[in-house]
Amino acid sequence: QVQLVESGGGLVQAGGSLRLSCAASGRTFRSYAMGWFRQAPGKEREFVAAITSNTYYADSVKGRFTISRDNAKNTVYLQMNSLKPEDTAVYSCAADSSIKAVHLYRYGMNYWGKGTLVTVSS
Repeated sequence: QVQLVESGGGLVQAGGSLRLSCAASGRTFRSYAMGWFRQAPGKEREFVAAITSNTYYADSVKGRFTISRDNAKNTVYLQMNSLKPEDTAVYSCAADSSIKAVHLYRYGMNYWGKGTLVTVSS
């Protein structure tokens, strides 16, 4: 099992940038697919990005967000640029121990962090 702790959320103006981090426990981090999901107030949770040896993004963030991982630090990152008010949400880190094509993780993952709030003001 893996435990996930997010950090880096906050308040930013539209057009600004934030970098989220997710620290994972466990010695098998490098074998997990990692991802980010978000949930805006009153809306369902939605996929943002996933990473294995490849990456995959939701269309709404493609070209603005970048997911990366540092296996030596057991950490996954989400660099968010050109932020928009509609990016406001609680962002949750996720991990999955199964092996499949990276785009399939958009349907969900096994393990979840508690989330960090990102607020983008207009």
